[in-house]
Amino acid sequence: MKQIISLIGNELTEVERSLMNTLSSPVPLINKVGSYIIASGGKRFRPLLYLLVAKGFNYQGGHNIPLACVFEYIHTATLLHDDVLDHAEMRRGNSSANTLWGDRISVLVGDFLVSKAFSILVETGNVKAMQVISQATANVAEGETMQTVRGGDMSLTEEEYITIITNKTASLIAAACQTGAIMGNADRDGELSLRNYGLNIGIAFQMVDDTLDYVSDSQKFGKALCKDLQGGKITLPLIYTLSKSSDEDRQIIADCLNHTALDMEQVRTILHLIKKYDGLGYVFMRAREYIRLALSTLNGFDSAPVRDALIATANYVVERDW
Repeated sequence: MKQIISLIGNELTEVERSLMNTLSSPVPLINKVGSYIIASGGKRFRPLLYLLVAKGFNYQGGHNIPLACVFEYIHTATLLHDDVLDHAEMRRGNSSANTLWGDRISVLVGDFLVSKAFSILVETGNVKAMQVISQATANVAEGETMQTVRGGDMSLTEEEYITIITNKTASLIAAACQTGAIMGNADRDGELSLRNYGLNIGIAFQMVDDTLDYVSDSQKFGKALCKDLQGGKITLPLIYTLSKSSDEDRQIIADCLNHTALDMEQVRTILHLIKKYDGLGYVFMRAREYIRLALSTLNGFDSAPVRDALIATANYVVERDW
């Protein structure tokens, strides 16, 4: 993090200020809800990656901070919508917006944030960046829809799971990296390399994030244990466990998932089987494979300080303290 702060610390500070200042609407409740979710924190992972890549390609134009905000606004909108879909009560250790203001307001404020993001994007006048970000936003919606349709489906394969998380998570991270290259006038090879970097760390990021559901501490991580599982989300730790389970263990899992609401005994049963088949260990192994793919795309990157920061960021995805 010190490495990153030394490169883009001032820009990240300006992004924080701009996120709050740019969020302006004549409807006071939109400002209140939007400010609440943005001020609740977050890693600012997508703005950070955009700023690093743009700096690596020496972009010095006036759209740097607004574009960084675009990615955070779109991401924040997806969080608001996700919490409604998941009936979540907590977000980042605080009460979720839908708990405080209801589902309708959360959805509408999420829609406002997406609209605000595209209003800022249009002001850049960069058609290529518009195309990349609009496609990524569509991919996010497709991924969320795919995940919802396949909720509770024990036949979901690892390949199908990766397609879902590529769309719902990795696509926007890839777009942040690709847009940084676009704004810095990178050649086509450089642009695609950075897109692939973002895509691969985005897949790894979501894989690791999905393990939180099985090890979560509500005070530390801001979410309840097995909340995703109870909501019917079948993610890689369980997919792998199901693929390795005996017929008897697979039936035990099926019996638990057939209940509309898992009680803690059923949750503990599934956790025991995931541990038995080392489902979490497998996920971390696969995530590290994607990180290695991400790092391989940086070989031709000219800026050594930025390259080192991108390497550190990728490694952080699988080495962060759980």
